[in-house]
Amino acid sequence: MVLQSMAERAAELFAKCFGEKPLWTVAAPGRVNLIGEHTDYNEGFVLPMAIQKYTLMAGKRNSDREVTLHSETTGDSAKFSVRNRVSKGDPAWSNYVRGVVAGFQDRGQKIGGFSGVIDSTLPYGGGLASSAALEVAAATLIEALYAKALLPLEKALLCQKAEDEFAGVPCGIMDQYTSILAKEDHALLLDCRTRETTLVPMKDPSVTVMIVNTNVRHRLAEGEYAKRRAQCEAAAKAFGVTALRDVSSADLQAGRSHLDAVVFRRARHVVTENERTLQMARAIQARDWDSVGKLMYESHASLRDDYEVSCPELDAVVEIAHSLGKQHGVIGCRMTGAGFGGCAVSLVRTDALSMVTRRMEEGYERETDNHPGIFSSRPAGGARVLS
Repeated sequence: MVLQSMAERAAELFAKCFGEKPLWTVAAPGRVNLIGEHTDYNEGFVLPMAIQKYTLMAGKRNSDREVTLHSETTGDSAKFSVRNRVSKGDPAWSNYVRGVVAGFQDRGQKIGGFSGVIDSTLPYGGGLASSAALEVAAATLIEALYAKALLPLEKALLCQKAEDEFAGVPCGIMDQYTSILAKEDHALLLDCRTRETTLVPMKDPSVTVMIVNTNVRHRLAEGEYAKRRAQCEAAAKAFGVTALRDVSSADLQAGRSHLDAVVFRRARHVVTENERTLQMARAIQARDWDSVGKLMYESHASLRDDYEVSCPELDAVVEIAHSLGKQHGVIGCRMTGAGFGGCAVSLVRTDALSMVTRRMEEGYERETDNHPGIFSSRPAGGARVLS
């Protein structure tokens, strides 16, 4: 029902911009990572799920060999030619679409002109994969417009390359893969080395995922992210392995004396987070919510203390959730995403969701003088054509 109303809105926006109805409307979801943070670029494990927040594109082919886009999210438009290979340009958000079009061109697909509008319910910059949703929506629209279906992995890699080369963000494949492959009422255990996926059922109606957007983003995030990657690579090199995926907790302790203290802590987070991710997938499947909560809090502590990518606002959310505890319906809570702001994810008893939301809002405002954005979601399905 939500998607249908969004599709109707996108069609109206298209008619307003281009004076006719769109031929196709597609949707791609954002994602939240339940656990497995900063493990993707270490060839480890992640456990995301798609959320019921989407980016939609409505579009129609045209004959002028130009792509004309309007973003309802930013309020501006972009136009670029497809006569030659598409290159980067302005506005910045258009590069996510430009990169996808270029990806199809690189595969020998002749892409003609098209007109499109973009609408989204995903918070921009909240760590919920809004950029990947835009890339996947663009790829799904082009598949529909030009009857060119890609294999899921091929599509994910195309979108990942678009983000890397056109937006300048060297990301892992988790966001794009989740937006494409997610299944309703399931999380997705992804092995970032082999790219194998395992569906993890999350069908228990008594448990709901609650996402708290801190509405802050600290500016040091990008530089610190690059430092963490370099530190992980240094640790892997010290152990003589390709990636920290190949290091066990026992290996780590045995080799501690060979590592700088900071590099050791970074490696300890990655090694233990991989273990926690596999444990949590099993615990969710068994509906062992006590274990799930314990693993979520341990993950946040590791991200805060060993990886040092949390911030006071994220810590406040987790502390409020922990203080409410199981007795008030909170199973567990942790930061999600790259860190230094963005969102925290909680699992909450469905019958306590309203009360927990209210208490979280009150507590967060008291602690930070800032208002959070809070919403709940069931695990959603992946990208689709709506009409």
